[in-house]
Amino acid sequence: MQLIKKLMNERTHSLLWAALIFALLIALGVYFASKPHEMNADVELTLLDKEVGYAQVKPILENRCVVCHGCYDAPCQLRLSSVQGLQRGASQERIYEPKRITTMQPTRLFIDAKTTQQWRARGFTPVLNEGDRGAGNNFFGLSAKTWSGSPTNTQISNLDNSVLYHLLRLKQQHPQPDQDKLPATFTFDLNREESCPTLDTFDDYAKKTPLWGMPYGMPNLSEPEYHTLVSWIAQGISEPPVLQPSPAVLPQIDNWEEFLNQPSNKQRLVSRYLYEHLFHAHIHFANSPDREFYRLVRSVTPPGEPIDEIATVRPYDDPGTPVFYYRLLRYQPSIVVKSHIVYEFSDQRMARYQALFFSADYKVDKLPPYQTEVASNPFKTFSALPADSRYRFMLDDAYFFIQGFIKGPVCRGQIALDVIEDQFWVLFFDPDQSLITNDEQFIDEMTDELQVPADGGSNLDLLRIWTDYWKGQRRYMEKKQAWFKTIGTHDIDHAMGFIWDGDGHNPNAALTVFRHFDSGSVAYGLVGKDPETTWVIDYPLFERIHYLLVAGFNVFGNLGHRMSTRIYMDFLRMEGEDYFLAFLPANQRKKIRDSWYVGQRRTIDELFSAPQEWLSTEAVSGYQTLDPQKELYSSIRKRLAAILPKSAHLNLCGQTRCQQAILQDPSIMEFQRVARAMQQIAQLNGENLHAFPDVAFVHIETENPEDDFAYTLIRNKAYKNVTSFLADEHERDRADIEKDSMTVVKWLEGSYPNFFFSVKLSEIEDFARRCSAINSHDDYENFVNRYGVRRTSPEFWKLADWFQEAAARNKPVSSGLFDLSRYVNY
Repeated sequence: MQLIKKLMNERTHSLLWAALIFALLIALGVYFASKPHEMNADVELTLLDKEVGYAQVKPILENRCVVCHGCYDAPCQLRLSSVQGLQRGASQERIYEPKRITTMQPTRLFIDAKTTQQWRARGFTPVLNEGDRGAGNNFFGLSAKTWSGSPTNTQISNLDNSVLYHLLRLKQQHPQPDQDKLPATFTFDLNREESCPTLDTFDDYAKKTPLWGMPYGMPNLSEPEYHTLVSWIAQGISEPPVLQPSPAVLPQIDNWEEFLNQPSNKQRLVSRYLYEHLFHAHIHFANSPDREFYRLVRSVTPPGEPIDEIATVRPYDDPGTPVFYYRLLRYQPSIVVKSHIVYEFSDQRMARYQALFFSADYKVDKLPPYQTEVASNPFKTFSALPADSRYRFMLDDAYFFIQGFIKGPVCRGQIALDVIEDQFWVLFFDPDQSLITNDEQFIDEMTDELQVPADGGSNLDLLRIWTDYWKGQRRYMEKKQAWFKTIGTHDIDHAMGFIWDGDGHNPNAALTVFRHFDSGSVAYGLVGKDPETTWVIDYPLFERIHYLLVAGFNVFGNLGHRMSTRIYMDFLRMEGEDYFLAFLPANQRKKIRDSWYVGQRRTIDELFSAPQEWLSTEAVSGYQTLDPQKELYSSIRKRLAAILPKSAHLNLCGQTRCQQAILQDPSIMEFQRVARAMQQIAQLNGENLHAFPDVAFVHIETENPEDDFAYTLIRNKAYKNVTSFLADEHERDRADIEKDSMTVVKWLEGSYPNFFFSVKLSEIEDFARRCSAINSHDDYENFVNRYGVRRTSPEFWKLADWFQEAAARNKPVSSGLFDLSRYVNY
């Protein structure tokens, strides 16, 4: 009996001790959960022995970080597309600051400063360890000197003193919701106030916004991704080797640098012209690896020596030295699609340059200066070069040049985009036709009138729009109008001969521009329904667009520079639209023109007093219906019939011919089924679209993942006013919304997808039916609940990766990382 009591007492004590230990463990768990700096410290420390190289880290950085931190619009200017961007760090100075009064000092990575110390002098703060913070600041809450485990003092310090690490860890400690919308505490507005925490301010940042860890507003990293990045940061972020030219490219670089640096005046002027038009290109050499790109730069060092790039803001700025060289510099950062504008160098290209610029009999007696008043006017600078050659050079790769002003070398193209429609076509005048704007003597006479605004650094330049620039534009219009009245009337079939058809083989002859509010994209061919407006471009217009929005635009410029650029772009947009209107019956032109902007054009005409006689001068006859614009579009399609199939292939796969797997044979039942459903969605318009974002990617899942489909839904918003200076471009009433339309394309169009949808092939008809039945925000909410992939979805990263991989697979040269910073919080 005594033995039994003794055993029971021992068991009771054991249970009591067990309960106490259990309670203590719970209390410790609660304590550590409330003390973020101590949570799971031992677990993270044990991982620091793992050797991590850049090759392991790069895909994580690209697919989880660069997708929001890859260009000028990266939050806090933190560019994560290269190790150099990480080392540079962050800045609270905003590049896209609409109210900036003074010109900002440029902050181009690799160009405007070459060392971390130079960036610190420019106000950039570190996000990596650059020195011990001192005792008591260790993120583990213990002394590195007393740590007996495997991590070194340096590894612990590298984490403790890294803002990047703390942002990643904050996300792990405070995961965001995994369903429904994110709370209103998250801000995703384009011009939102940015938070750029430093080591000294991070504790306050974490207390005020605990859910604002990185990736911001996106699902957490997976455990392997997180620990790989943490280990890499702890080890001191190993740098990858500098990318060198591949064996296939080395001899081509030698040939091109030799060509571009020939000493004759003719060659020097041609090389200057090529540089000022290709400075923003990602140059890809023929027969080279798909992802190997170069920049054409000016260097103080000759071929054969390391490149020392001359850091001017604009390509026509004075290089500061009489002797410099054109060099080809390997592009090092990860490629993001919003700034990826590809141009190919090849033997055929060089032969084309020889034919355009060196076969003609002309002399260059004197090289033009670099003074801004001359250098900013290509019609003065390059007057010695045949105008026909310059125009054909641009026509050869019109897609590249139109991309330049729509996507821009500055990532966000709002200056150009604020004054254009959401969808329109771009056509070109045939260089073989006898047009006054093709005439070299006429262009030479009009050089002063063709001056575009140059960034003079003063906000008073805005006043010149109403004086010098507009007066020049008016004189130019009057000269053209006088000629227009002498050309007589042409039958519509004959008139189509004035439209360039790509010489029967070049798909650059017809392009479609999409505006996605704050971004834009360009597709080959005539995509979508007949647009409300179309531009027809001649050489002087093409050249001025390039020098206004690409060569001459300074993203670091002040308010005056931005406003003068926007206003002058209005003139150029109207010029292209007026060329299109000239193909329509004279008695219909003003009515059609005014319907585009509901009288806005009339307001501009009153303010700027534009010549109007051309509106009543008949030029094209033979229309048979009461809808001449529709007839004109039909004639244009007929004129361009030979190149449109090539355009379709280029949109699908980046080549003029696609592999069958990419093209997906229309005879396949699955393709026909999806095409029918998507065609149903393409018919949506008006208020049925009011809840849709600008760009949505759709993944259609089949039984075989290799056969999955990728589509893009593009909402084209109608505006009564697109003249941003004279009207509020955000003002939209019912009259606008009723004209909204949907374009559906079987490829991934755009740089900033706003939302993802995922649907099984078995549900594709239901997807289309439910999409077509949306009449309210509640309907759209239900649609998103069923098919949408929100920022909170556990499937978000998986689907984002699928879209990135699909784009890279279909367009291995022209694809880049999509930017997810405009993803809506539905």
